[in-house]
Amino acid sequence: MRRNRRSNNSDESNKNSSPAWMTTFGDMMTLLLVFFVLIYSFSVMDLQKFKGFISALQNQLGVLDGGKTISDESKLTRGSRGTNYNQSEVNLTRLKNRMQTFITEKGLEDKVQMEITERGLEIRMTGEILYDLGEARIKKQGREVLDEIATSIKDIRNDVMVEGHTDNLPINNERFPSNWELSTTRATNVIRYFIEEHDIKPYRLSAAGYSEFRPLFDNDTPEHRAKNRRIEIVVKNTWNQTG
Repeated sequence: MRRNRRSNNSDESNKNSSPAWMTTFGDMMTLLLVFFVLIYSFSVMDLQKFKGFISALQNQLGVLDGGKTISDESKLTRGSRGTNYNQSEVNLTRLKNRMQTFITEKGLEDKVQMEITERGLEIRMTGEILYDLGEARIKKQGREVLDEIATSIKDIRNDVMVEGHTDNLPINNERFPSNWELSTTRATNVIRYFIEEHDIKPYRLSAAGYSEFRPLFDNDTPEHRAKNRRIEIVVKNTWNQTG
């Protein structure tokens, strides 16, 4: 009788316990859940980078580049060529190459420098190429450089910022009470030249004057002060949506 009771108890225990494979299966499901939670936590999508990647791929493959379409060109341009990312970078590279050829041909390497930064293409011109000391009237040689820049940026839609900078020599006259007015007037005169002489859309342009407070060098020598007197034209790494 005792053996039968033990046998019955053993049978009931086997019936109530789960199969051995269920333990392994449960562990595997738990590990998979943890794995996917980790993957999700590390995969926060940067929408702008994703758009930039798609734009770069389409530019490289020549997708929707040229030809006829029944779609509106502005919508095509904004959606398929990259609204404010890689098409702008393509524009900046082309503009830099074109300007470098012009600078080399004119022998202006010591007066005009360029670099592509996070802001965009920065074209830096020493003050002597654009203005006489203490003046804001654009000189003939400066107009030639501005003409080349304007021609290059006219058919793209990147925003353009013009920044005026001075040295630390004080100025105080009826036209320019301080270097703030001088730097700002120099920048706005470039804007005015772009609009009036080259019909560049005003909504793409902006100006700023920084006076003496963003020098490239210490104002300790005439050479350094000359380099601090400058105009910087920043063709931004953004693509204007207007128009």
